[in-house]
Amino acid sequence: MTGGARSTGGDSGETNAFAAELTRWRDVRSLSRTALAKLMGYDRSYVSKVESGHERPSREFALHADAALKSGGALRTAFREFEAGRTGKSRPPLPFPTDQSAAGSLVVDHDDATLHYDGHTYRLTQRRHLVNGGTEPITRYLIRISVDRYPGDPERSNRLYSENPLTWDEIGLHAWHGQDRSEPMGWSAHHDRDAFKEVWLHFAGDTGHFPLYPGESTWIEYEYTVRDEHWGNWFQRAIRLPTAKLSVSLNFPADLTPVVWGLHTSMTAEAMPFPTAIDRTIDHDRVIFAWSCQDPPLHARYRLEWDFRSRTTTDTTPARPSKTMAALGVVQDGDPLLRRTARPFDLPAEAEDARRVITELHSAAERIAHAHTFGKGMGIAAPQIGIDRAAALVRPPGTDQPITLLNPTVIENGTEIDEQYEGCLSFFDVRCLIPRPMQIHVEHTDITGKKKITVFDRGMARLVAHEVDHLHGTLCHDHLPEGRHPIPIEQYRGTGQTWNYSGSS
Repeated sequence: MTGGARSTGGDSGETNAFAAELTRWRDVRSLSRTALAKLMGYDRSYVSKVESGHERPSREFALHADAALKSGGALRTAFREFEAGRTGKSRPPLPFPTDQSAAGSLVVDHDDATLHYDGHTYRLTQRRHLVNGGTEPITRYLIRISVDRYPGDPERSNRLYSENPLTWDEIGLHAWHGQDRSEPMGWSAHHDRDAFKEVWLHFAGDTGHFPLYPGESTWIEYEYTVRDEHWGNWFQRAIRLPTAKLSVSLNFPADLTPVVWGLHTSMTAEAMPFPTAIDRTIDHDRVIFAWSCQDPPLHARYRLEWDFRSRTTTDTTPARPSKTMAALGVVQDGDPLLRRTARPFDLPAEAEDARRVITELHSAAERIAHAHTFGKGMGIAAPQIGIDRAAALVRPPGTDQPITLLNPTVIENGTEIDEQYEGCLSFFDVRCLIPRPMQIHVEHTDITGKKKITVFDRGMARLVAHEVDHLHGTLCHDHLPEGRHPIPIEQYRGTGQTWNYSGSS
């Protein structure tokens, strides 16, 4: 393919929004215009004219550039803005921090991560464009390497890394700096733990010292590997410095049938799906997932998780629902944890613990939602993912706005009762016809420690009551009237449908 769009004079040399974004992403990927043109299958001269603003890009060009540079939709967005006539100068640099003591006054113009998996080993390549907005030269930069094979089971993870710690030899850390990332950077260990490393990257190498002086900027790049025995199916980016752009790319073998989703958490207790979709492209025998965002807030965390579908099925026989849920990390009936009263949070003192547990609940809910259709909504309680804390999450039907409950207790029931079938992730092979109140009043605590009372009706009352039961060691089949038994999933006809309240006022 070659670029054949007719020249329209561009913007008389003025850099438009799309051209500026194209330059940014070519810089992120450390590609020359010639290399980018070859990667896209376009003439080098056409790429050069588009980037300089002398040639208007076509929609097809924007789509190819977005895929080739793995910009996660950023170039498509820039093209739409360009087409709408919102052209102008390239994005101004980030304002320098006013707090000169914070993190050495560094700002990050672009934070880009690429995670490549070959079926046995993960290789992370991290690139950052740093700007020194302070008054002193910067001679080193702190990075963190943290792994957790079983994020929902801390005891299991601790045992794994205690017996088989992450080592420097396994990581094989290398770092470079400069516009073309040609200058090696030295490094030294700051913290060395079984599953966590902190490392100082030094602005010094074989050719001497090269501090980042006030007002200067540079690219740094570092790379390390981790075996899949040590790396869980998740990758998180935490925003610790003022950042203009964040981008992540995951590169997986296509034969593993990867599925990827993302969660965004902040200083509040809530975790939400990414505000924009994760791009998915196929490149021969690889599947590439890319996502980016502009101006991520400080202290925000962006967590991508994935599942390899082909690894969850060992033969052609469909797995039983209970086996599927167990494989997704759901504790199954018979585990003593499901019969204990969950330990409440002391809030706000344990706010950080509460946020961590809620994040794990959101992650588990995302995994499970990819495996089953929940027409009635769904819920999950912390004990069901092996965490003995009083937290639950409920996802109402037809919405991605979940409800989180900390230390919940039902303090009042309505007088009207109805019966509906319920399923439980901890014994998903059956359904139980359960009587429950049509309305419940639930007292719960927010992350600041303030107590609240929320009233739930009908289907939401049933969902919430089911999860509150879990936190008090009660399972839904405990509510079966005498002589009534669960029915096998094969006999149930309501999967994917909402509960029926047509006969209610």
